[in-house]
Amino acid sequence: MLTANAILAVFSILGISSLAVFWAKKVHLPHTVFLVLTGVGLGIIAEIEHFNFLKEFTLTPELLFFLLLPTLIFESAYNISIRRMVEDTVPILLLSVVGLLISTAAIGIALWYFANLIGLAIPLILTLIFGALISITDTAAVLALFKEYGAPRRLSLIFEGESLFNDATALALFLILIDIATFGFAGFTTVSNGLFNFTTMMVGGVIFGLIAGGFFAKLIGMTRESHIASVTLTLVSAHLTYVLAEILSHSLTIGQTHIFISPIIATTIAALLIGNYGRAKIHPSAQEFTEKFWEQFAFLANSLVFILIGIIFTSVDIHLSSTMIITVLATVLIVATARALAVYPLIAGFNFFSKTRHISRAWQHLLAYGSLRGAFALVLVLMIPEDLVFPGWNLSMTPQEFLLAITVGCIFATTFIKATTIKFLIAKLGIDTLTPLEEIESLEAKALVHHEITAKVSTYAERGYINQSVAASLTENHKKAFLSTYSALETPELRELSERVLRIFAIGIEKLYLKELYHHHEVSEAVFRKLSGKLQLQLEAIEEGNLSPNTSMHTDGKDVFDWLASQVRKLYRQPTANTKINDTYMYYRAQTILARKVLKELAESTYISTSPLFINNGALARVTALYDDFKIKSEDKMKQIAKEHPENSERLSLALAVSGVHKISENTLEELFERQLITPAGGGQVGVELLERLSSL
Repeated sequence: MLTANAILAVFSILGISSLAVFWAKKVHLPHTVFLVLTGVGLGIIAEIEHFNFLKEFTLTPELLFFLLLPTLIFESAYNISIRRMVEDTVPILLLSVVGLLISTAAIGIALWYFANLIGLAIPLILTLIFGALISITDTAAVLALFKEYGAPRRLSLIFEGESLFNDATALALFLILIDIATFGFAGFTTVSNGLFNFTTMMVGGVIFGLIAGGFFAKLIGMTRESHIASVTLTLVSAHLTYVLAEILSHSLTIGQTHIFISPIIATTIAALLIGNYGRAKIHPSAQEFTEKFWEQFAFLANSLVFILIGIIFTSVDIHLSSTMIITVLATVLIVATARALAVYPLIAGFNFFSKTRHISRAWQHLLAYGSLRGAFALVLVLMIPEDLVFPGWNLSMTPQEFLLAITVGCIFATTFIKATTIKFLIAKLGIDTLTPLEEIESLEAKALVHHEITAKVSTYAERGYINQSVAASLTENHKKAFLSTYSALETPELRELSERVLRIFAIGIEKLYLKELYHHHEVSEAVFRKLSGKLQLQLEAIEEGNLSPNTSMHTDGKDVFDWLASQVRKLYRQPTANTKINDTYMYYRAQTILARKVLKELAESTYISTSPLFINNGALARVTALYDDFKIKSEDKMKQIAKEHPENSERLSLALAVSGVHKISENTLEELFERQLITPAGGGQVGVELLERLSSL
């Protein structure tokens, strides 16, 4: 129940967490660790009479599962490239499913054996429950650290993918084990029912997630012109998918069989679909806002989670005996060992059968070490019935209190030991070392920044904006830095990469202007997806060193949601002959425009003219010739289509011209409004008149 004091606590916590971003940097602690410490401090302060209100807002299962978790899952999955996830599907599923089962079994058996060895009559089912809940990795904490310390993109994606599916696997297993602990083990019947329920949770979650994600992607497309509606629908999709999956999981039966659905899997799949296939349906000018919105929303959720964990630590009333202290320490070691058992053998097996995408030993060390534990594990402990008892239980605390004690110990260990030392491990293993391509891009950026600063400072001095002596000092400093960076770029090894860098730069230009064409309706969604797929395939090939990628390919099957959508469309909608002609014309027209834009940028951009590397070894000449060829061939195709289908060409040319005029008027009105030359009311009136004029053509 929300009260005035609870609301006061929420916003006090959020305000403190915002300031903690800066405080954490000052004391050189990871932000998440500092938030937990802040929560501990607030928990202590909450004991003071006038600060008791801080206790009125607590981390309950309902708060985590229905508000915070859908937010964190959606934000994480929305920003994952399904193409890159497909490439690493095998290691992700190995770690999140097989690895979790190995970890659960290893922890459960080892802890049961150790506890009974020291005289604690702990049943195996209870230690297995603990194994399931403590095997959940905290994606938010890990990825925050990875981003801060510069871990490779692929390694971050493996961690993120594992965590997303690991959450669902662990929760399904946890619920099955709780059911066994409550109602007993009935041999084959219990095992078969458990396997059936586990399978339906996973499969049902995927199916429901695809349905929900596809439905909301369609709604987002329908509201494309309304930025507010599109962004709101992403928020609704995250929480509605989760809640509906949870409701269905409690009520769905087929015949006499109860069908379970994993809300975590459903939300993950829906977010992946919307973030990949549905992203194109969001208005281009709203896409950046959507990403920032979710980044902010996830920050708020994470802040609440970590601070509330700290507050919970101070409120846990557990009297630890020497035996329990030893048990907690042993549990921390058992959990760490089990994680290693779940990583090294599985990745070794993957590397043995994988021909190209090996996971290095250094990465394996970080996968094993970087498995932080957080709020999810703590909340699952709180879900265990307080009245759960076992025959022969000889501890002064209840089974739930016992699990709470060892869970808190493990969270403390990962938070204050692993999280604070992971930066050292990343550096020690050389995981933060840039690839040759990243190094050249970094050096190019440095050189260009120093060159631009030198040029701008001189201009500012001439205009009297800054003192001449200050300008001279700055200019000298940045000239030296530029020359130093230039020297680093002059190595033969880096010069060989110059054409790859320039080709990547050119594809970046194409992607930018393709999005603008789509924004102004100069290409259809089908053409946009086709060209986007083509550019992505070329980009990936060039990044891997292939400078002659197949320019006729538009998909390779890794964009699974695009493929699924195309199969669904075939069932109920076949494109007409006119649609095919129009799309083909728009396709080659767009290619012509993109090639022209690249050629113009290459000829005029200060980034190119001042670059010490792009012009080496004839790279610029070769890339220019390549895009000249693209332009000529696309223009020829356009002329051929116009000749074969003159009526379609004329009709489409008029529509595209209207779109172009609309773009000009929209941009002009926006500039006039920014310069206070027109009011919103006046701008709206002019816009309506222009639309009426255009529609009359």
